[in-house]
Amino acid sequence: MVGAWCFLDHFGPLAIGNGHGIRVGPHPHIGLQTVTWLIEGEVFHRDSLGYQQLIRPDQLNIMTAGRGIVHSEETSSEHSDRVHGLQLWVALPDTDRHTEPAFAHHSTLPRIERDGMDITLLVGKGQGEQSPARTFTPIVGYDIALTDSGTRAFELHPLYEHAVLLTDGMITIDSEIMTPSTLYYLGIGREVLNISNESPARFAIIGGVPFGEQIILWWNLVARTTEEISQARDNWEAHRYFGEVEGYDGPRLVAPALRTSLKAR
Repeated sequence: MVGAWCFLDHFGPLAIGNGHGIRVGPHPHIGLQTVTWLIEGEVFHRDSLGYQQLIRPDQLNIMTAGRGIVHSEETSSEHSDRVHGLQLWVALPDTDRHTEPAFAHHSTLPRIERDGMDITLLVGKGQGEQSPARTFTPIVGYDIALTDSGTRAFELHPLYEHAVLLTDGMITIDSEIMTPSTLYYLGIGREVLNISNESPARFAIIGGVPFGEQIILWWNLVARTTEEISQARDNWEAHRYFGEVEGYDGPRLVAPALRTSLKAR
């Protein structure tokens, strides 16, 4: 984990042409938030609260599963030739993990341009700005595009632990070369990153106060005990407790078998 961040899916860049693209059938979540950010393309979201939302590049979807929610994700019928983005999960603290589910779409987010950096603040507070996205623990998430070559300093919150994911191009951080699709854990206590590049590049920074709670992450579920996971899985398979997603023209996902006890981490 990095703060409360507990999962990161970097999807694409993928050329989909006239194909179907992304089709993820209805599936449940508990105990977490999903944070979806697009770099290219479009994704259409549906959920059991009745929300239907198309997300485009530079927009943010944040879904609070809380005690339980169901959603589907798919490429829209009219779509671009490529899709590229991030979906990150944030574990909810014990005090809030049974909260009522919620969904929010943010079409505009704080942006800062300086030193050849185009910085978008996805969640949290940083660089003198505050994201409108609701969070439950002190976390931060940035998307940063480097438009000019050179070296610049990026300030970090010293009480947060941080990690970097390069999504396009090549950068060097404190003399270490970053390669795409690798999550680099930076630890806690850093106040500044020295970032260098020779050509356009793009990367994400996530951070937060160390979570301080052990979680169990299994399939799409975040809980504290094996029994909670087992109960949520049984409820899903029995079509009880969780709601339904209207409008998705395909099957919902089937939960994998739960064969062994799970360990908190």
